Amino acid sequence: MSLVLHVDGAAWRAHQDSVVAGDPGIVPVAKGNGYGFGLARLAGEVTRLGLGCLAVGTAEEVALVRGSADEHEVRGSADEHDVRAGDAEHPGFEGDVVVLTPWRPGDAVAEAALADPGVITTLSRLEDVAAVAKARPGARVILEVLTSMRRYGMRPDEFEAAVAAAEGLEIVGWTIHLPMIGQHLGEATDLATAALSAYTAPLWVSHLSAADLDRLRQTFHVEVRHRVGTELWLGAHDALHYRASVQDVHDVAPSERVGYWQRRAGRRHHRLAIVSGGTANGVAMQAPTAAANARQIAQTVANGVMEAGRMALSPYSAGGHKLFFAEPPHMQASLLWVPGSVRIGDELEVTMRATTATPDRIIVE
Repeated sequence: MSLVLHVDGAAWRAHQDSVVAGDPGIVPVAKGNGYGFGLARLAGEVTRLGLGCLAVGTAEEVALVRGSADEHEVRGSADEHDVRAGDAEHPGFEGDVVVLTPWRPGDAVAEAALADPGVITTLSRLEDVAAVAKARPGARVILEVLTSMRRYGMRPDEFEAAVAAAEGLEIVGWTIHLPMIGQHLGEATDLATAALSAYTAPLWVSHLSAADLDRLRQTFHVEVRHRVGTELWLGAHDALHYRASVQDVHDVAPSERVGYWQRRAGRRHHRLAIVSGGTANGVAMQAPTAAANARQIAQTVANGVMEAGRMALSPYSAGGHKLFFAEPPHMQASLLWVPGSVRIGDELEVTMRATTATPDRIIVE
């Protein structure tokens, strides 16, 4: 009895092939929970795609995509359709690995990665460029540009000093990490112009449309590498389905108390189902909403009102309708109010945020 991610392997991989074919210079991103698939599995897919470079989030993740560390990706028993990370079908990735989180002094794993010729380290501060150049001459690095994201990076007036401080290092390129919304071709062009005037090297960019990438490639006579994660791994929506099994069902009388928190059943609540999947799987775990438009704001308010009234919608569905939680999800199970049609052994569809999902099993069919 598990929360399982079912993957239509042919459709999923056909989508990957299409994205890669239409995006020369693509750099797949495999970080965090591996977009719900696990890092080792995605590393195997990058190998299958025949690509020579991938990006990870942290220095610790290098060993995971290389297959030299155990990710504990898949739990539960195997069956004939199970595809497990680390097996012969998913060997460790052997190409270049870009670490997206910038290097900082005192991080032992990141410092050790500087000695690996297959690792490209991101540097985002002048003092860090100088420190790495002194400690690890010959290390391969990429210099990060500060964008309107205002996360990591150096300002244009620091570019020449950064290049001077990087003497002895192999500068692989300039990285420009842009916001996810809005039009940013102009910003990217201005930053690229300033960067390339300081040092000619490939441009590594995120969150530009195909048309904007073409414009950037036409404007500058350097290689433009496009980092892609969500579109590549999650773009084949119909190929991915999370399902949870119904483990038990109880008839409940009105006002009867249930669960850890002993909440009373409402007048319309007659059947309580215990289903697989809980906080350990990422059920109901989500980041704060961006509330970028009126509809999203209204949804956030409505959800807040329902939760205040102890009527929180769950991500589980039966018969095409979302079900209500009886109480917050447990670690490996959830309590739901269900209609009479739900029976023990049924499978319910689960809407999961892939970047926080950790299914018990992944079945590539």
